[in-house]
Amino acid sequence: MPAPFFLADRRLKTKIFLLAVVPFLAAIAGIGIGVREQATQLAQTQHATMQSAYLSSKEIELRHYVELATSAIAPLYAPEGESASAALPVPASEAERQRAALAVLQKMDFGPDGYFFVYDMHGRSLMHPREPALVGQDLWNLRDPQGALTIQQLIAAAQRGGGYVRYMWHRPSTGKLAPKLGYVVPLPRWGWMIGTGIYLDDVDSTLAHIDERASANIRHTIQWLGVIALAGVLVIAAGALVLNVSEHRSTDAKLKRLAQQVVESQEQERARLSRELHDGISQMLVSVKLLLESALARFERGETRVPAAEASLATGLSRLSDTLREVRRISHALRPSMLDDLGLAAALEQLTRELAEQTGIEIAFTQSTPKPASRKAQPPALPDAVNTVLFRIAQEALTNIVRHAQAARAALTLEVDANGVTLGIADNGRGFDVAHVLADPRAGLGLRNMRERLESLGGRLGIASQPGHTLVTAWVPVASNAARKAAAVSGTPI
Repeated sequence: MPAPFFLADRRLKTKIFLLAVVPFLAAIAGIGIGVREQATQLAQTQHATMQSAYLSSKEIELRHYVELATSAIAPLYAPEGESASAALPVPASEAERQRAALAVLQKMDFGPDGYFFVYDMHGRSLMHPREPALVGQDLWNLRDPQGALTIQQLIAAAQRGGGYVRYMWHRPSTGKLAPKLGYVVPLPRWGWMIGTGIYLDDVDSTLAHIDERASANIRHTIQWLGVIALAGVLVIAAGALVLNVSEHRSTDAKLKRLAQQVVESQEQERARLSRELHDGISQMLVSVKLLLESALARFERGETRVPAAEASLATGLSRLSDTLREVRRISHALRPSMLDDLGLAAALEQLTRELAEQTGIEIAFTQSTPKPASRKAQPPALPDAVNTVLFRIAQEALTNIVRHAQAARAALTLEVDANGVTLGIADNGRGFDVAHVLADPRAGLGLRNMRERLESLGGRLGIASQPGHTLVTAWVPVASNAARKAAAVSGTPI
């Protein structure tokens, strides 16, 4: 089959494979992108929802803390006329009430980082249980690392009647700056701001952990899609491989049958041409030769001699004889009639004898056949296909010896046994590199033709060569052919 056909077939298979794989991968990629986008949006929405819910709960918690603190100092903060109705004794002077209120707030806390603080409306710290060094200092212009005026923001929220403020402050448990959410309310009669707060780094770490879990889930989903895509590609590739191997075997079998049919057609055409040359042109040339010989004899017996005409006739007869021999040689080379009439051994013997006469190379032929069980038994006749293949192999091998081997002697051996027939061709020529010749596409065409002819019959070709000795061995099974013939005669299947 021509190489362009193989290339076109390979390109077609590649296109079919790509048409199967590319849409599949595109679909998986689209699904992966869609899943990733949806999962990312879901994670962001979940983050925002949980953050909002968490902060809302913390804001409510802070408001309850501040309400608890204001309730605790409410008897002290109440006007003088109202405080008399309180269950506990209340100091008479305003300054003593303020000091008592600060003492109460100083003792109130909720954990190592939960405390209350008090500032006046001018930014002076009145009470800070975790950082007593700040008490009495004017912190009106205090700024955090981002430049925000922390105390001013808290006082502004208190002046609005109370509110929440985010700012940076030192966390007592770690001593490091951390984001904090504070809630403050005013005590207008005293000119105070009272508040508390919670640190948000725990909230941020919790949300970051949730985000990391969401990202891990997204990665696992994408990895599973990748595994599914890889498995799908492997399944498609395996199916394509199985289909390709099956198709290759089918194609190889068809090619072998086609090659065998081509060889059989060639042999049939050779036989037809050989018969045409032998039975048609050869007979016509013989008739012409007889007529010319008759004419020449009449010239020689006639009373009037014409030497020039006799010489021309004699030359014509000589050339006609050469032409007749050449036609017979061509007819024999196309397909020797002895191969069909007397069998392979006789045809090989004739081939070696004629080639030895033409080339001067000493060529011997020997035949070995199994001993018959009785005198009347004869060796089984080889099938026509086996005869043709082995004769062509012998013809090709002897031609190579004459052209390339520079040999002085050659030998053909034909051995027939119960399982097959073996043909050996040996010579004492210069030899050649078998591996190099078989690998070179520009050389060894005859050897490859021999191998293909044998493979079509289930045979095998052996080649061994070194300087001074080259041996080509062809073996063809014939037992199966004999069984087929027996089955055909008896009508039983095999």
